[in-house]
Amino acid sequence: MAGGSASLEALVSPVGAASMRPRCRSCGQADLKQVLDLGRVPLANALLSTEQLNEPEDRFPLELYFCPQCALVQIGETVPPERLFRDYAYASSFSDTMVEHARALVEALIGRRGLGPASLVIEVASNDGYLLQFYQQRGIPVLGIEPAANIAELAIKTKGIPTLVEFFDEELAGRLAVEGRFADVIHAHNVFAHVPDPNRFAGGIKRLLKPDGVAVVEAPYVRDLIDKLEFDTIYHEHFSYYSVSAVDALCRRHGLLVCDVELVPIHGGSLRLFIAHAGQPQSARVVELLAKEKSEGLLTFEHYRDFGDRVARLKQQLLALLQRLKGEGRRIAAYGASAKGSTLMNAFGIDRTLIEFVVDRSNLKQGRFTPGNHLPILPPEALLERRPEYVLLLTWNFSAEILAQQSEFRRRGGKFIVPVPEVTVA
Repeated sequence: MAGGSASLEALVSPVGAASMRPRCRSCGQADLKQVLDLGRVPLANALLSTEQLNEPEDRFPLELYFCPQCALVQIGETVPPERLFRDYAYASSFSDTMVEHARALVEALIGRRGLGPASLVIEVASNDGYLLQFYQQRGIPVLGIEPAANIAELAIKTKGIPTLVEFFDEELAGRLAVEGRFADVIHAHNVFAHVPDPNRFAGGIKRLLKPDGVAVVEAPYVRDLIDKLEFDTIYHEHFSYYSVSAVDALCRRHGLLVCDVELVPIHGGSLRLFIAHAGQPQSARVVELLAKEKSEGLLTFEHYRDFGDRVARLKQQLLALLQRLKGEGRRIAAYGASAKGSTLMNAFGIDRTLIEFVVDRSNLKQGRFTPGNHLPILPPEALLERRPEYVLLLTWNFSAEILAQQSEFRRRGGKFIVPVPEVTVA
């Protein structure tokens, strides 16, 4: 197995001395309860060049905690965001699913909010402009905020999206407010979980949102993470894992309110939260979900207590399958040089003795190597060229899209192993 990977034997072991426990990122509570320990793993998106393969590779503890005060689920380690996000290898436009998801949402919001040339839409963590392009095509002014300079450059040069290369917080929101750049709509998709200090993020929304404006925030739903065993969603870039209850408590402290919510299937199950200034009515859907989370136990540690045992069983099942196939002389590759895949492979000890290579559509990743187990990243065409019998689908959240794209590989007899929420072969 890969050196330094987690054995998962301590998944439900007690937390150490109280002085070592982190404080809650949202409410400051000190008495956090440990849910899961995935060991010391490399940063999930720290892809390596050939020159870096022989250099020491940093590893960090990856432990999941529950706050009994505000119900926020969170990791304990805080790797500086500058290290995580300044040079980023993920561009949303490489996923057809993500682009269509964005287009449909934009079309709905333009009509619902009556947006036009006098409006302003701001997206936090705007990536390569995959979402803002649809507003701009309709003549609606936009502003992207993206800390990864290489990805912001894609937005500016390929899509003409004005983009600030900065992290979003209260300070940046204040500077924009002084310039009179208040937003009718603030988008924050798959970034809320990436924020080490959610209070500064919520404070920024409060300062920048017009009195009748709305922030549309999408984040993986912690209920789905637990129920569907989506443990590979846990990595150092994801500081927090939200329920409606945890977001509601955070917003109320900052004079904001979750006024509506939708459950969307993207990324294995996400919350789409509509956040406005306090004083707005709260929809029946929000009230219903808050009550449901309480009745289902999401606000108590007991709901999370057996999560580690379930992950350990999944590890045993997946490794048994991979080892059996290798023992039969089968060749195995992987699809998706993703953060999810990094967590799964490093936590489970899946290395080059089991997997030969990884393929990915992103040319930002091709030619590099995966963290920890150092698998070469190739274009998807390599599946037809090298013809492995099995492919471990690391980006299972886009399984329908990928299986359709790989119809020729499957027609020739290739099979995909889907690891989450249970091990299946397609």
